[in-house]
Amino acid sequence: MQSKIFALILLLFFIDKTFAQDNDPKNHDDFVIAFGSCNKQNMPQPLWKEILKNTPNLFIWGGDNIYGDSDDMDKIKNDYKIQNSNPEYQKLKRATPIMATWDDHDYGKNDAGIEWEMKKESQQQFLDFLEVPEEDPRRSQEGVYTSEIFDIEKGNIKVIVLDTRYFRSPLKKSVAEDRRYEAYEDEKGTVLGLAQWKWLEKELENNYSDFIIIVSSIQFLSSEHGFETWGNFPHEVERLKKLLVSKAVRNAIILSGDRHLSEFSMTKVKRLKYPLVDFTSSGLTHSYTSYKGESNKYRVGNVISIPSFGVLKFDLDSYTVTMQIRGKNNRVLQEFKRQYPKN
Repeated sequence: MQSKIFALILLLFFIDKTFAQDNDPKNHDDFVIAFGSCNKQNMPQPLWKEILKNTPNLFIWGGDNIYGDSDDMDKIKNDYKIQNSNPEYQKLKRATPIMATWDDHDYGKNDAGIEWEMKKESQQQFLDFLEVPEEDPRRSQEGVYTSEIFDIEKGNIKVIVLDTRYFRSPLKKSVAEDRRYEAYEDEKGTVLGLAQWKWLEKELENNYSDFIIIVSSIQFLSSEHGFETWGNFPHEVERLKKLLVSKAVRNAIILSGDRHLSEFSMTKVKRLKYPLVDFTSSGLTHSYTSYKGESNKYRVGNVISIPSFGVLKFDLDSYTVTMQIRGKNNRVLQEFKRQYPKN
């Protein structure tokens, strides 16, 4: 009888431990990144508590962190104040480091680039929102680009945040009814600008990190939809691909937003040891509700056109990254898993 009771206790202990492990979303993950974009400060924001359920080591704003759309910096400042006062967002700020880029609506004007006359003033409001110290290089440089290395027990992950607004050439409007913009020809125009390209080259030279996360507010691979995309500057797309190859960049993954939809895009770049993934997550408070389909030759899986956020879970033993689009009740809406080379 005593042996049976002892066996039952052992079984209950094992069950308890097993469920405790399964309920811990970080149990098998060495590092977790959550990210999202397109967030209206005056709308309900139910996804912050769902993001926190994943206990991320880092949250990344992918742009359109507020919808300011104004040359009145007092309005922009107040819109950031509204966002910062959100109780659930405050919980995330207390629990998780935050990195960010901006997109057009927090930059100040829809689809704007280098021509936006209030970009310098808007940059300071953006940095105030992030509580960036006065001595930080972003306070004196043009553009909000930055990088950070996250060291963990088994290695490290480098996050490079790009600014696709401050230097970007004016977009070329399309004459076609089903497109807003057309691609530049003859290598005209730029997305990043000269200074940021030079900075990025130096950042990618130091590529000992196990993974490189490159944050772009606009999509890098998908370019057939006729809206904002790196594809409006095809020579800039090729330049980044060639840079990844020439610097032998290890295990780069691109994160993007802007589109009010979420999807995975992937392509094989010649002489790159791994497929290049562009993980788009958008939006946090609203989505492309009238979406009826669009072509994307790089798409893997389906388009998610309801509010959602992105999660990346890194396993540095197997060099596997589990990428998930999650939504209401932290439900996984789509998952894409890739194993990357260790060398």
